[in-house]
Amino acid sequence: MMKWRSALGAFSCLLIVVTASSAVADAPATKSTSATAPPVVSPQYRLQPGDVLAIKVWKEKDLETESLVRPDGGLSFPLVGDVTAAGHTTEEVRAALVQRLRPYIPDPVVTVAIKSIGGNHVYVVGKVQRPGEFTFSQPLDVMQALSLAGGATPFASLNDIVILRRQNGGAEQVLHFRYGDVARGKSLEQNVILVSGDTVVVP
Repeated sequence: MMKWRSALGAFSCLLIVVTASSAVADAPATKSTSATAPPVVSPQYRLQPGDVLAIKVWKEKDLETESLVRPDGGLSFPLVGDVTAAGHTTEEVRAALVQRLRPYIPDPVVTVAIKSIGGNHVYVVGKVQRPGEFTFSQPLDVMQALSLAGGATPFASLNDIVILRRQNGGAEQVLHFRYGDVARGKSLEQNVILVSGDTVVVP
């Protein structure tokens, strides 16, 4: 009698394990949500070194790739070699690729999308709440950059803010910004659109 009860107990345990395993196996799979959505970028956005582009040619699987805009402003793509990307929009890069692919593919249909933004950045330093480097994909003016940095600290000299801008030749240009004027709606031309590499200094 004891042996029979022991065998029955072991069978019951085995049945529970099998049932539980079957329930887990039949459970619907959970979709991963870790995929990163592409950035929302203005069509007028000018590409910069460090940006990554997703480029596809319709019906050409071998011509589907992600290309990094190199420090020299160019990117590499199969068949066409190097294409200048920095300073151009995605539409301009797409048109250049179409032109260069025509000798190899009749009427190529090319799509160019920004996979990630890594090139357009400004710096806000000095007496602000969160000094540092800020990446942007839309036009950014001085007031907006100050907002990204959390605003000024109580002891900041808001009317002595300067923007340091490096010219193509290497010379540095200094732009002055009086916060009080702009905040009152005066001298709004001071609230310039920043370009990549600008440094906003809040003394």
